[in-house]
Amino acid sequence: MATGISANRLELLQIADAVAREKSIEKEVVIEAIEEAMQKAARSRYGAEHDIRVKIDLATGEMNTKRVVTVVEDSVRDNLEEPMNTYALMTLSDALKTDKDAFVGKTYEEQLPPFELGRVQTQMARQVVTGKVREAERERQYEEYKDRVGEIINGVVKRVEYGNIIVDLGRGEGVVRRDQAIPREMFNIGDRIRSYIYDVRREAKGPQIMLSRAHGGFMAKLFAQEVPEVYDGVIEIRAVARDPGSRAKMAVVSNDSSIDPVGACVGMRGSRVQAVVAELQGEKIDIIQWNPDEATFLVNALAPAEVTKVMMDEEEERVEVVVPDEQLSLAIGRRGQNVRLASQLTGWQIDIMTETQESERRQREFTERTQLFQEALDVDEVIAQLLVTEGFATVEEVAYVDEHEVASIEGFDEATAEELQARAREYLDKEAAELDAKRRELGVEDGLLEIEGVTLPIAVALGKGDVKTVEDLAGLVPDDLRGWFEPGKDGERVRQSGVLETFTLSPDDAEALIMRARVVMGWVEASELEPEPEAVEEGEADAGLEPQNEG
Repeated sequence: MATGISANRLELLQIADAVAREKSIEKEVVIEAIEEAMQKAARSRYGAEHDIRVKIDLATGEMNTKRVVTVVEDSVRDNLEEPMNTYALMTLSDALKTDKDAFVGKTYEEQLPPFELGRVQTQMARQVVTGKVREAERERQYEEYKDRVGEIINGVVKRVEYGNIIVDLGRGEGVVRRDQAIPREMFNIGDRIRSYIYDVRREAKGPQIMLSRAHGGFMAKLFAQEVPEVYDGVIEIRAVARDPGSRAKMAVVSNDSSIDPVGACVGMRGSRVQAVVAELQGEKIDIIQWNPDEATFLVNALAPAEVTKVMMDEEEERVEVVVPDEQLSLAIGRRGQNVRLASQLTGWQIDIMTETQESERRQREFTERTQLFQEALDVDEVIAQLLVTEGFATVEEVAYVDEHEVASIEGFDEATAEELQARAREYLDKEAAELDAKRRELGVEDGLLEIEGVTLPIAVALGKGDVKTVEDLAGLVPDDLRGWFEPGKDGERVRQSGVLETFTLSPDDAEALIMRARVVMGWVEASELEPEPEAVEEGEADAGLEPQNEG
């Protein structure tokens, strides 16, 4: 490089042009790198305290080297901790002594003669240029690929390291990490590979183009290539769940009522879906109809198993599904694969039970409620069963509903209803006294009971959870009360118990309880508890193609 700079000015421009073409960067970037390298070399020769600037003429290759002195305010000298660098800076008062037109910001330039680079300066300049060019190349790669996230890209396997596949993309380099590859799929150096760009990250060692063949988006994009209706947007792929290399479920919906989305994706005699299956190493694909009704969608997602009943808990995002006894193994699937994929696809935690198990549970609940009413109200089994059959589930419901609702039960009259409600209230008073005694025994302070929403059963549960003061409650978060899930083995989630888990508080109720305690403690203002006006959504969010988390 030193020879090019000193021997032939045009050769310098030719070198810059060649480097720019080879690295796919702007020629100006290479010239700027050379200018910076020469400035650094000149400071090494003339002294680092000098403000030396080098400019190369893009037309002739002429190199202009000059030393610059800048005029600054007098106060700059006084505010500097070290003596002012008079080689690069000049105070306004000093400048006015020789130049009556001087002003702050004015610069004085002194032309420097050309100089030859020594061995050390040549090496230093080469490092600067190399570093700048590499930095520009990395920036070019990032800018080129950051907007291509979500695309399928072709490449050539460059090398395989510890299960990670390094892919040459032509103008960049990507990596398919081991967990993003299809299990048991082997690639050798030089093999062509198709993959999905799911992330592009800026890192110290350069942009990292993250590729995947296991991502749900890879399957969706493959279908977009094979199915014109998907490419055109007539058919939408709403969700994808994959067990890479083994089985997958894909939910589709048609924006045109005359087009069957499942049939269009399968193709004539399965031609379209088979093309995708071949790319995914034989992965079995269940294509199901998406439905805005979540219960119907859940039933579809569990295909090929038949579902007879669905019971949904929206707060917990859990659903209990009842299937015929002979369908249980089919619904669960091999190693739980079918129910796991259905759970990922729908976003609900799915519990499966047979019709026999569900019948046994209903009978058990009926028996337990009957026994509760027998003991609490001191009545015979027939009366207790009548109350359960009419939908009464707790003693509180019997005690505080309108008397007419109890009296209207067949075989009851107003006197019977009045007596039953009196017994129910007596039982509840006795239970409250026992709970209050238990609360005191646990050391729960009276102040907790003054917080809206804290009942005696809740106070006892808080005490058992070592939450005994208003301050203790104020220091919690909603998950501490409700419980939470943590990742476990094989992607399954493990439930962690909350202090008030048995009370089935909603997230809003749990947060409100804690916030009221914080108001009492003076940590927040009561006005912060007022609900904010709901923002009007401008439209539904686009359904992602990411494999959705369970539950």
